[in-house]
Amino acid sequence: MNFEHLVISYGYPAILIGTFLEGETILILGGFTAHQGYLELPLVMLAGFLGTFFGDQLYFHIGRRKGIEFIEERPHWQVRTDRIFHLLHRHQVLLILGFRFVYGIRTVTPFILGASGIGVARYLVLNLIGAIVWTVAVCALGYFVGQAAEHFLQQVKHYELWIFGGIIILGASAWIIHWLVSKRGKPNQSDK
Repeated sequence: MNFEHLVISYGYPAILIGTFLEGETILILGGFTAHQGYLELPLVMLAGFLGTFFGDQLYFHIGRRKGIEFIEERPHWQVRTDRIFHLLHRHQVLLILGFRFVYGIRTVTPFILGASGIGVARYLVLNLIGAIVWTVAVCALGYFVGQAAEHFLQQVKHYELWIFGGIIILGASAWIIHWLVSKRGKPNQSDK
């Protein structure tokens, strides 16, 4: 099974799952692969939208059902929680529309919004709009990265595996650094 076949066969499900869990890197890769002709850009956007929208809806409802106690059981979220509550009281609509674009609060915000008591219908509508804007913007970024690469590297076919690898390494590195930094803030079980 070659690289092209892997992308064509598993690209859309990978984008759907990746955006359900987090998203930026996988969606940029999706836009890049659409530019290279392996995937269709509208379907990449659809998979990205569905993943991010339903993921954040689920996280919102978990936060709504479990309440503030769920948040308090995660002390490593505390700094982000304080920041999100501050933003929530000052700019509720903008926060719901734009939290996906803010590094460091993207994954915890839906839980906190759910626990804060925001209305289900209000969150649904604003989350829908935010998910569409985020998906189009991030996917377009990946698409234009592919376009720029092709412009500067006239024979991008020779380099696409390296570009994919570089994007994956950068995304994985950012995730590992984020994970290590957040783990450093967690209390050790033996300290309790």
